[in-house]
Amino acid sequence: MLHTLRTRGYRAVTIEGVARSAKRARTSIYRRWRSKRELVAYAVLSAMGKKPAADTGRLRKDLEAAVGTLLNAFSGPLGQALAGLVADMAQDTALARTIRGEVLAARRNSMREAFDRARARRESRDDLDIELVLDMLTGPFYYRALFGHAPITHRMTDEVVSYVMRVAAPCGAHPRAPRPRSAGRSLEC
Repeated sequence: MLHTLRTRGYRAVTIEGVARSAKRARTSIYRRWRSKRELVAYAVLSAMGKKPAADTGRLRKDLEAAVGTLLNAFSGPLGQALAGLVADMAQDTALARTIRGEVLAARRNSMREAFDRARARRESRDDLDIELVLDMLTGPFYYRALFGHAPITHRMTDEVVSYVMRVAAPCGAHPRAPRPRSAGRSLEC
């Protein structure tokens, strides 16, 4: 199905086509997924992993696991299908709602939990704008997958995590690390 998404777009994905490809009856597909949207969300979620931020006991390792799933997913068929899927989401609000609710929300919640654990261990600041930090952590992967201006690599993954770790570090942990300003609120210690 991701191949069809990549080569022909969301509109070309059909339950009948998926059933034919899987050598199953359409009814068996419908028993598991009520709609094409749910099936596509499941395929995207399967490619990305359901809970990216494993509890390793260290924030850096949790974040490396989270962005590692993006590296793996976007270096495969999902990365090639993403632009078409995003374009289709702009035209199909129900598809967009399904992908945001079933795929992105679960990933973001998992990463929020990693930051909650880190705050409890005093590994991160208490005053983070967590939504902005999550965008900083994941945005480069989506941007590069959509625009193709630069590759998604292990090095890039390490650099993204290192930057987010500098931003998230408790006061005094990185005395020379740059502290960005956010929405008029200073992140200075």
